[in-house]
Amino acid sequence: MRFNGRVAIVTGASGGIGRATAARLAAEGARVALVDINTDALTAAAPVGGGAHMTYACDVSDENAVRDCVSAVKERFGRIDLLCNNAGIICTAASITDIDSSEWQRVMGVNLFGVAHFIKHVAPVMIEQGDGGAIVNTASVAGIRSGAGGNIYSASKAGVINLTMTTACDLGSYGIRVNAVCPGLIETGMTKQVFDYARASGKEDRLGARCELRRYGRPEEIAAAIAFLASDDASYVTGQALPVDGGNTASLNLPGMKY
Repeated sequence: MRFNGRVAIVTGASGGIGRATAARLAAEGARVALVDINTDALTAAAPVGGGAHMTYACDVSDENAVRDCVSAVKERFGRIDLLCNNAGIICTAASITDIDSSEWQRVMGVNLFGVAHFIKHVAPVMIEQGDGGAIVNTASVAGIRSGAGGNIYSASKAGVINLTMTTACDLGSYGIRVNAVCPGLIETGMTKQVFDYARASGKEDRLGARCELRRYGRPEEIAAAIAFLASDDASYVTGQALPVDGGNTASLNLPGMKY
């Protein structure tokens, strides 16, 4: 029960890693605001853990909508202690020469600007409370190395990693910690096409084969890492991007080959 008495906002909470994170925080005592643009799925995702919660439909790429969301959460629960920026979308895998500028704006608007918007409006609440806080952003191994996502998605997640470091420097003097998790291959709604294709073509055994653990991950495993970074167990950790990827980024993408 590491989060008793604490209030958390989890974006992208209608499914996958976001839903698992909301459930994990609630199970450990947090009051959780589940935020997502998908209203129907968001309703289905709650309640989580049986604790106090609220749902809020929000387009994270719209700063005014984010501001209103943060105000609504503070009005409902009186404070905000934890922010888990998990909302994200994928992009086309087209070559850099074939990507339309509108696709750059769409993906960056959610994956990078959405994170920035929530930090911008939650941080002043945490500062005013005067007792610190924790922010955990969901980046990706695609933000660390190539081959894990399309051009725009990878660039957006690299941006999240850098934003994590710079905002950790901005907010450290207030006792607010900012970290990121970088998931590897996880079975979620976002990766459904990859898993469906592999299973339909008899290649399921190859899923996660490029990881040192030789398997893909589960949303609950990422949620566990997020819960650690959000908790007092990580009280001296800030500005870090933690790969949770079965060892994928530890190698040359060929298991067992280090040289």
